[in-house]
Amino acid sequence: MTYHQKLDQAILTSNSLLCIGMDPDLSKIPMHLMNSEDPVFDFCRAVIEATKDTACAYKFNIAFFEVLGEKGWETLRALLPLLPAHAVRIADAKVGDIGNSSDKYAETFFDEFEFDCVTVAPYMGSDSVQPFIRREDKGIFLLGLTSNPGSADFQRLKLENGNFLYQEVADKAVSWNGLLNVGLVTGATHSEDLKELRDRVGDLPFLVPGIGAQGGDLGKTVRNAVNRHSRGALINVGRDILYASGEENFNRIVNQKAHWYQEQINHFRFTISV
Repeated sequence: MTYHQKLDQAILTSNSLLCIGMDPDLSKIPMHLMNSEDPVFDFCRAVIEATKDTACAYKFNIAFFEVLGEKGWETLRALLPLLPAHAVRIADAKVGDIGNSSDKYAETFFDEFEFDCVTVAPYMGSDSVQPFIRREDKGIFLLGLTSNPGSADFQRLKLENGNFLYQEVADKAVSWNGLLNVGLVTGATHSEDLKELRDRVGDLPFLVPGIGAQGGDLGKTVRNAVNRHSRGALINVGRDILYASGEENFNRIVNQKAHWYQEQINHFRFTISV
C-alpha cells in the first residue's frame, strides 16, 4: 500500500480526521502512574486504548521521548505496535539536514521505528528533503505555516517574487509531490490562511496542530483545511485530550474527549458554513 493510500484509508476506516498528539510530559501525567516502572509507557498505552476507535493518526513528538534517554527510545519502540492497524504513524521530529544526514534520519524513523511519515524542516532545500520522499510507502509533512507565535519571524517574510516564504514552501511541496507523499504542517492558529493555502495546493495533505491548548478555532480550521473530498487534513489535538483528567479514571475522560473531537470535526467537515 502506498503512503497516499494508507492516509486516505485511515480517514475512511476511522471516519475521522482526528490525530492524537502524543506529547507525554512526566510533570502532567496522572500522579498514580508515577509509581509505575515506566509511567510514560503506561500513560501512552492508556491513551492509545482510549482513542483507538476515534483517531485516524498518532503524532509522536520525539522530543518528549528523547528527553528520557535510552528509556525513552525503548518506550517509543514498545508503543508503536499498540497502535490500531489503520492509523498513520507520524514521527514529529522536524528533521532536515544535508543529504547524507537526512538519509540516516530517514532510515531511523522509517526502517528502525517503522513510522509512516515524519515532519521535515525544508530550510536546507531539496537535497535535505529528497531522502524522505524517495519511497512510495513513506511520506512527510513539511513545516509550512506553523502554529507557534514566532512563526511570523521567517514564514511571513516577503520574497522578491511576491510570495511569503510559507507560500514558497507550499509551492515547493506541490512540485516535490510526484509520489503523492508530501504534505504541509499548517497551524490552526492561522485558520484564515488555511483556505488560501488549500486553494493553492489542491489536495495536498495538511497536518494541522494548534487546536485546544493553543487556541485555534476548530470550525474555521476544519472547513478551511479539508480538501474537495472533505478529507486531506489531520487535525492534531494533544494536550486537550491527553491531560483531560488527572484522576485514576483519566482514560475514560480521554475517551470522551476524543469522541467529542471526532464528532465536532465531522460536523464541521460535512456541514456547509452559513
